Amino acid sequence: MSGFSRTWWGQRFTAALEAFTDPARLARGRPYASSGRVEHYQVEDGAVTATVRGRINPYYGVYQEPHYQTRIALKHFAEQEWSKATSLIAGRADLVIKLLQNEMPDSIDDAFAGLGLHLLPQGRSDFKTTCSCPDDSNPCKHVAGVYYLLAADLDHDPFLLFELRGLPRERLRVELAQTPLGHTLATELQPREQPLLPATSYFTPLEDEGVDRLPDHKEFWTGSRPLPTPPTLAASAVAALLIKTQGDDPAFWHQDASFVATMVELYERVRTKSPNMR
Repeated sequence: MSGFSRTWWGQRFTAALEAFTDPARLARGRPYASSGRVEHYQVEDGAVTATVRGRINPYYGVYQEPHYQTRIALKHFAEQEWSKATSLIAGRADLVIKLLQNEMPDSIDDAFAGLGLHLLPQGRSDFKTTCSCPDDSNPCKHVAGVYYLLAADLDHDPFLLFELRGLPRERLRVELAQTPLGHTLATELQPREQPLLPATSYFTPLEDEGVDRLPDHKEFWTGSRPLPTPPTLAASAVAALLIKTQGDDPAFWHQDASFVATMVELYERVRTKSPNMR
């Protein structure tokens, strides 16, 4: 796994690319995502476009940093398919509440499978990628770099996946909120703004409490009732337990006698002379 995604849906998105792409090519693409070489990254019209700065390589006659244009698109659903999908989502509370909390429902695959669809990509047929670099392989390392950034963005915005499938996120939000279930959940999940009130002090204000009588000095210092007697602890069933855990031959012990036996005897003598010690 690439390490660019933390959520399960971001990792599934990345796994779809890693399933049919050369691992060595992906390994060369990851540094492009983490080194700031991906520029002008944007999602528009259901596709991701970006400019990727290539590397200077005199061996191939590249003496100036090249710039390559990349594009990543997913297979879009038809309007009728999206109509069925949104109706299905709007009728299930477990899906709506997760989406309104900006999370991808973990049962989304099963829900779409009932319609003969899958929201998360599963293989090569779901992708259409292009790059202006001279590499004949597709996806190339530049596309891979953009792809990893896209997977990381999905962690923060799962609605991006719907947009990549052809349904803009705002349209999905509106359609969900228009249904009775979606409207109810959207109202409950809408954050309520609390007015900010100025504080007169940085400290908790003191409050006066009335008392029936003033205690005398003895009661003030010792309390009105004596403290409960602490419970009596039973003696340890195994003498010198902590010592025994260190073994019978510590590095500092140079006597012929057993270290553990000596300490057990010492513990017993102390306990005999001080019965209250445990």
